[in-house]
Amino acid sequence: MKPISSTSLLVIILAISLNFMASCEWKVPGAQANVLKPSPENITKFGDEKAPVSTGAALNLAARKTSAIASAEKVMARPQIPILCYHQVRDYRSTDSRSAKDYIVPPASFLAQMKALSDSGYHTVLPEDIYKYLAFGEALPEKPVLISFDDGCDEQFDITHSVLDPLQFKASFFIMTVSVNRPNYMNAEQIKQLAEEGHSIGLHTWDHHNVKQYQGEDWVKQIEKPKAQLEKIIGKPVTFFAYPFGLWNAPAIPELKSRGLIAAFQLSTARDQDNPLYTIRRIIVTGEESGQKLITKMKVSFH
Repeated sequence: MKPISSTSLLVIILAISLNFMASCEWKVPGAQANVLKPSPENITKFGDEKAPVSTGAALNLAARKTSAIASAEKVMARPQIPILCYHQVRDYRSTDSRSAKDYIVPPASFLAQMKALSDSGYHTVLPEDIYKYLAFGEALPEKPVLISFDDGCDEQFDITHSVLDPLQFKASFFIMTVSVNRPNYMNAEQIKQLAEEGHSIGLHTWDHHNVKQYQGEDWVKQIEKPKAQLEKIIGKPVTFFAYPFGLWNAPAIPELKSRGLIAAFQLSTARDQDNPLYTIRRIIVTGEESGQKLITKMKVSFH
């Protein structure tokens, strides 16, 4: 896939800037389906060893030696895994602009997309699994896909239980902590519950400011304190990060490393040749994509 042009990138930045703080439609959580554990019988061709499929448990990184992490060249050589990025999952409103709709997926469309993935034999993985695959060559399930949500809108909690749970799908949630416990966003108890149910909780900064603009104490305000806040909520380390707007630069990577983040997710620009674990690619999913169109887009974008 060719790196995105500077003009297109500017359009994306402006669109997300206008949309990411838009209020998410409140829905009363319904009855939850039984949480089902994924089956470990499928082993993929990806990876260097026949490792059991992860269920998303916390990484035991203390048992790993830094020297065992694959070289950047080897990480770059591994086939990329499809990673989907969602924001708001709600019906369109008359006030939504054309650009805003690019980051909104109606519930019916989301259900159709997830059902298409399930019917086509895809198995969900989490950032922990992607990291272990890239860094250590551990195996993934057949036809892996990572489903991720940004910002922490409250309907993401509801849609997880109404759509993902019945399909035995797990997801990753990158939380913008300024919105925790605010109207139309998830509260701390919901975030904690998702973590306890086997989903992944990652960091998406404090208030979604562009990482490329950080200086000095910005790293404390946007990364250190929000990371500690999420860790207090879920009771476990937070080690994965998603860049606001998908934007990153080389100086940001050592800052993330020094604060205990072991991998970071961007959008669809080229990966950093020296630090591919901190520039893992995702694609934004729109509500206009049918299930089959989404699968085709995944195959084209990740190969």
